[in-house]
Amino acid sequence: MNNRKRLFPIIAVIAIGIALGGLILSSDKISQSISGDSAAYPTHEAPEVEGKASSNYQKGPKGGKLFSGDGTDGFGLEVTIFEANVPPRFRLYLYEKSKPLPPTAAKVTMTLSRLGAPAQVFKFTPEADYLVSDQIVKEPHSFDAVITVQWKGKTIHWEYNQVEARVEMPDEMLKGSGIEIRTAGPAIIKPMLKLPGEIIFNEHTIVQVVPRLPGIVTAVKRHHGQQVQKGEILVVIESQMLAELRSQYRVAKKRLALAQTTYKRERQLWEEKISAKQDYLVAQELLNEAEIALDLAAVKLQSLGVQPEATSSGNLARYEVRAPISGLIIDKTVALGQTLKEDEHIFVIADVSTVWAGITVYPKDLDVVKVGQKATVRATASDVEGEGVVIYITTLIGGQTRTATARLALQNREGKWRPGMFVTAEMVAAEIPVPVAVSADALQTLHDSTVVFGRYGEYFEARPLELGRSDGKMIEVLDGLQAGEQYAAGNSFAIKAELGKSGATHEH
Repeated sequence: MNNRKRLFPIIAVIAIGIALGGLILSSDKISQSISGDSAAYPTHEAPEVEGKASSNYQKGPKGGKLFSGDGTDGFGLEVTIFEANVPPRFRLYLYEKSKPLPPTAAKVTMTLSRLGAPAQVFKFTPEADYLVSDQIVKEPHSFDAVITVQWKGKTIHWEYNQVEARVEMPDEMLKGSGIEIRTAGPAIIKPMLKLPGEIIFNEHTIVQVVPRLPGIVTAVKRHHGQQVQKGEILVVIESQMLAELRSQYRVAKKRLALAQTTYKRERQLWEEKISAKQDYLVAQELLNEAEIALDLAAVKLQSLGVQPEATSSGNLARYEVRAPISGLIIDKTVALGQTLKEDEHIFVIADVSTVWAGITVYPKDLDVVKVGQKATVRATASDVEGEGVVIYITTLIGGQTRTATARLALQNREGKWRPGMFVTAEMVAAEIPVPVAVSADALQTLHDSTVVFGRYGEYFEARPLELGRSDGKMIEVLDGLQAGEQYAAGNSFAIKAELGKSGATHEH
């Protein structure tokens, strides 16, 4: 009897243990059931990565992520991204107890969530021994994924995430990095037309210098390539004709002085009733003739650029040919001792304070280049740059070159433009409004793709772009970035460098 009393507590403890064990087992079965539409997350979850829980997976036979676990009745799914010589797409392989299943054995959908973008749903169709996605997996392959599988009347869920081409840079780090945050949006693209050309003289400021008097050269004061000021002596000539003209002027001047004296005397005598009026009138006529003769002699000298009263050392034959304008001597054909004719070209002087750029215009660009259009002119062999205006376009196309020529007027007070320099003229070809554009200095190259780094919270992530038209400053975005999204400009290569340090790899 006493032994029975002792067994009662032991039996009670055993019964309670059996009951608790049954409850625990029942609870586990409920949590692992995967029938109908109930969600199940088989296997243990991996540690959190950037705030997202990832299902545990192993490397599969195809080198992808193999998802399986308790409660799936042995079902497994391997996720790969295939991109060998084709745009990247998901390829899914099905397994049952580690043995391959035909791709028709299950129905699969995947939902991807990316930074700064709406969720993207992928559907799959059978192909060969796998399921292939109906959409391309855009770069970067950085996303949170939810996998939903319909298999044998059951619904299985897995989730995972992977990070690629993403780097964390809080606002405090940006302050000292020089990175500028801009917003993608509408812009006016102004494609530039670049045309070759050459600096030439302004034809309106070129002067041919002729002596205007025959004579012998006794001195040459200036030479080819020198700058001269207006009025400077270029050449000194001994001219017999000038000596005769000066002599005629002196004779006329003396005759005028004599006629003036005679006129005054005859006028006084006539007023005092001493001489006849006829003598006074004759003296007046001689005075008028002397004045006319002097004026004529003076005009002849002045027409040759010689001041009537100016003579040097009493040499009446000395003639100084002076520069008619300030400028550059671009040609000289005179030498000491040479005998010159009055119409012989001895110097060519060009005023280079303004020059022209002779630009080659191809027939296809004739509708773009207009008179009055502004252009930026740059020297091809130096850093000389300036603004010009189209002042003339030839109406005919060259027979050999099949091109037209446009002249651009350039200011050259500093003398930086030298005739003969090869240049390139850039002008706006059109003004094109586009819905989305980014600045050119934001572009970087990553994995052979042109990207910008989008700003999402405290993260930058690469966004491969499909680009359109550009004017060198702004570039049209056809795909890869939406209006309103922020991106890194300016010192964006610092993000690329930081990305290399972080070791974010390209995952498949």
